Amino acid sequence: MMIREAQEIIKRKYFEKDSERGLYATYTWFVEEVGELAEALLEGDKERIEEEISDVFAWLLSVANLVDVDVEKAFIKKYVESFS
Repeated sequence: MMIREAQEIIKRKYFEKDSERGLYATYTWFVEEVGELAEALLEGDKERIEEEISDVFAWLLSVANLVDVDVEKAFIKKYVESFS
């Protein structure tokens, strides 16, 4: 699966709800998930780390959708093209 496909899945499933919630509140949820990832990392619980990484990624995609950023394109521009 490409990043763009994952972003589209999140958009189809959550964009309406994310839009109603608003950018700031959606970003706040993203930050909360980063905190949960930090806790999982400190605990060293591999299964929980995987779950929280997935949550962080999904919420990041939600934020990107709200500000109309193609995460795959942005990543390629910053980390692939600049190192080629």
